[in-house]
Amino acid sequence: MGNREALLVGAKACLREHGYDRTSVRDIATAAGVSTAAVGYHYGSREALLNQALFEILDEWGDAMGRALVPDADGSARAHYERVWESLIEQFGAHPDLWLASVELFMQAQRRPELRPALAGGITQGRRGMAAILDGVPEEQVAEPSVRTLGTVQLALVSGVMLQCLSDPGSAPTAAEVLDGIRALAKIAR
Repeated sequence: MGNREALLVGAKACLREHGYDRTSVRDIATAAGVSTAAVGYHYGSREALLNQALFEILDEWGDAMGRALVPDADGSARAHYERVWESLIEQFGAHPDLWLASVELFMQAQRRPELRPALAGGITQGRRGMAAILDGVPEEQVAEPSVRTLGTVQLALVSGVMLQCLSDPGSAPTAAEVLDGIRALAKIAR
């Protein structure tokens, strides 16, 4: 593994251990076994490296979730959607460090406009990924209207539930409660 790849692996480990805000260039370089100058040489900045690492972690998670949540040929869409929410809420509890890092990136991007394009690209990819999981198709086959509607709404719901799970794990909603809330919203939206 070269220095560039080692830095990415080190940055992923640091994101999980320290979070976005508290990870320093020195932390990453130490985890990667390289000099601090290698961060600037290979990635330009700490933020560029952390962004790439975070988006790769989220991509890996999304791919794994997509593979795990393939709709059953004889199963209902409702059962599939319930499994999606059960898995999401389980992941928020199992890996709060990952989700907190994504919130930290959002906060950093509000103060540092140069981070916004990377965040916007990640959100677009998140919408597409959510639509793909729910439509049961590969991301490249998701129709753009599905990305803009289904993906957008699902990502908004996921983000809100994630924040609740991180903020107050003891009273975070269950998958069944989220689904009941969505059904109630659907009645109002008719």
